[in-house]
Amino acid sequence: MRNTDKYPVEGPNSLWQVYKTISRFKAVRNFIFIQISRYAPSLPLKRWIYRHVLGMKVGEHASFALMVMVDVFFPEKIEVGDNTIIGYNSTILTHEYLIKEYRLGRVKIGSHVMIGANTTILPGVTIGDHAVVGAGSVVHKDVAPYSFVAGNPLRVIREDVRRAEPER
Repeated sequence: MRNTDKYPVEGPNSLWQVYKTISRFKAVRNFIFIQISRYAPSLPLKRWIYRHVLGMKVGEHASFALMVMVDVFFPEKIEVGDNTIIGYNSTILTHEYLIKEYRLGRVKIGSHVMIGANTTILPGVTIGDHAVVGAGSVVHKDVAPYSFVAGNPLRVIREDVRRAEPER
């Protein structure tokens, strides 16, 4: 299950109250730098922005493809290990603004992980080292190391990608 902290709100839905949660300056600054990173062709530049401007923990040789969208309000809650690839147009969220509450959760993506294109990663999940997430998946729960998962809802396709494919 996802590991999120819940914060109840009074009055209108929590998204109407977002600037009680974070400053407008932080939201605007993060938005600008995330948009630069989404289109930048330079992987070292993206990694520098993620580390030094947005406060993310990003490992060596981690690669974020074109159009990856990291959480605009709480990117500092994202951790990505070494030599990991985040596929085209994927989204990594660390917040959920709901009607009566908002939730925050860290996202930890291990080392040597492959995240397929158009994947959405929800707050509070951990993706283990050497895992593979198929394109178009919604990651709503933890992913074990070395596993291959895909789909919506997320399903385990293979429990251990180190094992050879069975012959047919």
